[in-house]
Amino acid sequence: MPGLMEDDSSWEGHSFERMRVPSFNFQVVSEAINGGNELLFSLDIVVPDDILEKIFTFLPIASMIRLTAVCKRWHGIINSSRFLWTHMLPQRPWYFMFTCNETASGYAYDPILHKWYDLELQRIDKSSCFVSSSCGLVCFMDNDTRNSISVCNPITKDWKRLLEPPGAKFPDYSTIAIMVDRVSHNYTVTLATSKQVAEDYAQWDFSIYKYDSWSSSWVTAAKEVFIGWRGGDDSVICGGVLYCLIQSTGVLGNVEPRHRVIMHDLAAGPSEASFIQSSIAVPCFLTCGRLLNSREKLVLVGGIAKHNRPDIIKGIGIWELDKKRWQEVARMPQKFFQGFGEFDDVFSSSGTDDLVYIQSYGATALLAFDMKHKQWKWSAKCPVSRKFPLQLFSGFCFEPRLDITT
Repeated sequence: MPGLMEDDSSWEGHSFERMRVPSFNFQVVSEAINGGNELLFSLDIVVPDDILEKIFTFLPIASMIRLTAVCKRWHGIINSSRFLWTHMLPQRPWYFMFTCNETASGYAYDPILHKWYDLELQRIDKSSCFVSSSCGLVCFMDNDTRNSISVCNPITKDWKRLLEPPGAKFPDYSTIAIMVDRVSHNYTVTLATSKQVAEDYAQWDFSIYKYDSWSSSWVTAAKEVFIGWRGGDDSVICGGVLYCLIQSTGVLGNVEPRHRVIMHDLAAGPSEASFIQSSIAVPCFLTCGRLLNSREKLVLVGGIAKHNRPDIIKGIGIWELDKKRWQEVARMPQKFFQGFGEFDDVFSSSGTDDLVYIQSYGATALLAFDMKHKQWKWSAKCPVSRKFPLQLFSGFCFEPRLDITT
């Protein structure tokens, strides 16, 4: 790959080791530094359970997963103690990278230990699907019918297929989002659909449906007919509010910027106000815009397109919404932008907490941006291989948790 990726300084080195654990059988396939031999020993006789719990709270989750295989006592403490998870040090989100084919297997990157783990998402029919994540759970929707929605914990393999959502079959555009309550562990899934009205090509039926895990049922949260605008394929829930990207259809003339963000308060219920009237324009002419939840603040990541060539990206920016105004957080430095090689209008971005991941669909290079420290950094080299010249790669981030169930 041209640019920085040919320089050894752009990729961190990698080595190999194996890890086999009953609760999560994965293999370390790549890491940033050479690991040495590890020595595990039993502390059963001298250390009581409450002290072990406090010790475990200082460990990254990958180390805790290993400890579940040491003995039954440690396995029981890690998998049953609520104290452990409420007092743990913050776990940085992992990034799952996969190839765009018929399987849902790939590699998960741990930014704390700088390692890639071989990971397969069980019961997921295809890798071509819509994805959203929150607090250890990942929500999937298939790309074909767009009415098969599943929720799973990628670490424990716990999985549930939700009831089929209401509304019209085969919408033109759909997007899902999930929000997990960190106290009760109940979760909410939203599905926003957009379908062109058959009698009037300028109108689009936009609908929002909401699923609650405690009731195991769907309700229709909102409906509106858009004129000159349609729903998109990206949304996120922040602070109990659903944010969705919408796009101009062009029937009302040239609208710049051609994307806006609409909002719906999930707790307040239906509103008399129009989504379009209360929407917020994106900060500039963007391509591949993605909405992220960064500690309950709305973050927008997008490619800054050229006005005369919207299919060409001249840079990538990150913005944060502050009282309906976008504040620029960072713009990718040119040396990192060039490191991806030739960019077109497609790239993937995903993030949560203070970490944002950016990946080109045409390569396995993965770049992370730390929102708190304002730092850019390449990941360890991903071991996924290209099997044919035009193969595409995608990914998403999720918070690794052992205590969250579906």
